[in-house]
Amino acid sequence: MKLVECVPNFSEGKRKDVIDAIINEGKKFKVKILNIHSDPSHNRTDVTIIGEPEDVKKSALAMSIKAVELIDMNKHKGEHPRMGAMDVVPFIPLMNVAMEDCIRLANEFAEEFSSKTNVPCFLYEEAARQPERKNLADVRRGEFEGLREEIGKNPEKKPDYGPNKIHPTAGATAVGAREFLIAFNVNLATDDIKIAKKIAKAVRHSSGGYRYVKAMGFEVGSIVQVSMNMTNYKKTPLFRVFETIKREAERYGTHILSSEIVGMTPLDAIVDIASFYLRLKEFDSSQIIEKRLLEEIT
Repeated sequence: MKLVECVPNFSEGKRKDVIDAIINEGKKFKVKILNIHSDPSHNRTDVTIIGEPEDVKKSALAMSIKAVELIDMNKHKGEHPRMGAMDVVPFIPLMNVAMEDCIRLANEFAEEFSSKTNVPCFLYEEAARQPERKNLADVRRGEFEGLREEIGKNPEKKPDYGPNKIHPTAGATAVGAREFLIAFNVNLATDDIKIAKKIAKAVRHSSGGYRYVKAMGFEVGSIVQVSMNMTNYKKTPLFRVFETIKREAERYGTHILSSEIVGMTPLDAIVDIASFYLRLKEFDSSQIIEKRLLEEIT
């Protein structure tokens, strides 16, 4: 069996009828939907699907086409950066699949999606054809409104697939291949967005922080949040970043209220956290009975 994961992120986190309509399109194929996370403040939904490579591609494509039909980026407002109705479509190797297979899937998806919808697509991470497009933040810089002015005028913003102009309502889409990413958010006991932004700057790699961390500060209701993408939990574990945020929060006279993992996470990432805080000696995931039982039956 070959297994691929895909985590389509689309720009709607408030209207349940729209969210359901998009996800229902993906359910028509032989895939397993492991998680759905909608955030009204971010006005964004991400869906975690797994299955055989071709089925996953078809499921993501159906959801993306529906998102183009139902979402108008001219009316979209949210805390999270975004450039398209179907904003990001990453393919991740899970079982008996190489990164090269996911790169091929990303290209096939981008070609078919753009041809059917006229939405320009940019390849990122391992699928990127240009080094300056490897980082998703660089691809999405300017967001929908900024890219609307640049695509077709700035040669550096020419898409990898689709027309050299923004779709008038659906914007543009980033399609990639990458390793497993953990979306990790830390909520602070303050409404001061400046503090969240300062802490995000302290931990993210692009401004001198941890190598495999992307971070931004957001307002979430009456509190603020340090929202992160952990792109390699093995080399930069969650507990290390959490401890840094805790110290930085105390420095600014506040503290951590809670944290959350959005979507799915590998077991080993949680084992690392348990080992650190419990000071376990020579503990690893092979000692977890559920994992051993799963290995026996697969």
